Amino acid sequence: MTGVIDNIDDNDLIFIASPGGSLCGEVRVPGDKSISHRAIMLGALAEGETVIDGFLDGEDALATLNAFRAMGVRIDGPEQGRVVVHGVGMQGLKPPQAPLDLGNAGTAMRLMAGLMAAQPFAVTLTGDQSLSRRPMNRVVAPLRAMGANIDTAPGGRPPLVIHGGARLRGIDYSLPVASAQVQSCLLLAGLFAEGETITTALGVVRDHTSRMLRGFGYPVSVSGDYNTTVAVKGRGKLTATHIIVPGDVSSAAFFMVAASIAPGSEIRLNHVGMNPTRCGVVEILKMMGADITVENEALAGGEPVADLVVRSARLKGITIPLRLVPVAIDEFPVLFVAAACAEGQTVLTGASELRVKESDRIQAMADGLQALGVAAQPLADGMIVNGSGREGAPVFAGAQINSHGDHRIAMAFAVAALRARDEIHILDCANVATSFPDFVGLASRAGMRIVVEGKCK
Repeated sequence: MTGVIDNIDDNDLIFIASPGGSLCGEVRVPGDKSISHRAIMLGALAEGETVIDGFLDGEDALATLNAFRAMGVRIDGPEQGRVVVHGVGMQGLKPPQAPLDLGNAGTAMRLMAGLMAAQPFAVTLTGDQSLSRRPMNRVVAPLRAMGANIDTAPGGRPPLVIHGGARLRGIDYSLPVASAQVQSCLLLAGLFAEGETITTALGVVRDHTSRMLRGFGYPVSVSGDYNTTVAVKGRGKLTATHIIVPGDVSSAAFFMVAASIAPGSEIRLNHVGMNPTRCGVVEILKMMGADITVENEALAGGEPVADLVVRSARLKGITIPLRLVPVAIDEFPVLFVAAACAEGQTVLTGASELRVKESDRIQAMADGLQALGVAAQPLADGMIVNGSGREGAPVFAGAQINSHGDHRIAMAFAVAALRARDEIHILDCANVATSFPDFVGLASRAGMRIVVEGKCK
């Protein structure tokens, strides 16, 4: 192997991904993380008993669940993906006895900032080392414009100290970036505000929050393509409901790419969420020549779902359309792996958001791909990857790769081993449990060759 990293922590969780293999059979990936977060939040504030099926039993979603337990909400489960939330109503949350630790869950922190800003009590939102580096001013600034009283650490970073008793007022806010987390934060704050809260985005924004608010019986006004303008009026109520969480398309993406690049593969991914504001990865892979068939399309709890059948295919490099960037933002780490296996050059621009995820995903992926012998050039807002074009042949050298504690970086390089010449050792993988707690087991059963060494820190 090449690219050895010194000073490996003895407590690090390491994935050792061996070369070769193909994927076959049927896979049901874990429930959608974004929907799991929102289901707990709205279920807690609803009147009555909300049943959630398909809940993601991962560390991020569990952090949200435990935060609401700490504020007096009775929550049963999760048990085999089922959670029952006994709602306390819009005014029923209790002051927590300690700061709410949200671990690595950036979605939870940004959305809960909106909910907590309107409570009559003070609360502190904190997280792990990775989350503590992530920018929060993008939600703090508009919340302050609504009347919230919030303190941050230097640079607008966590922890967030939210002082209680603020009287929020609705605002008309244009999002500087097309961010579902910012829009959702303001809509959730708007549930408690005087008047109407209007959010407008210039690009595509995930619409899970507006869909779920309607599912809980809360009126939402949506206009424009892809969730462009969304508005709510404050002081309404949420009514308990039944939520069916589809499989997370972001988790399914690893298997889509794996089956596409591994010769002789054919795999069925069942009950995958196909929300049009989320499933850009499917369109991008098809543009690259992937063999993906969409079957059994249906609606589950207001969200479109389908089964995906993916077979190995010869991929080609493309210039990724800007319109697809926001609807595939979380899937680019593994799409870079697909690009390395494709014939020709793949170019991504317009994705500067990747710089401020759990890691700097542009630099982390470029460094890892280069260590594996791939010609990858990081850009300020994307990357250029020159693919090998060698059908079925090894593309990647063996190496040690630092995932920087980023679950999607770790899983992407595990997929790369399918077309490697030697083992890929991936460091700092404990955070895979935040979004995909049984990734290694499920991937191994499907035909990938991954073992785990070390232990969680």
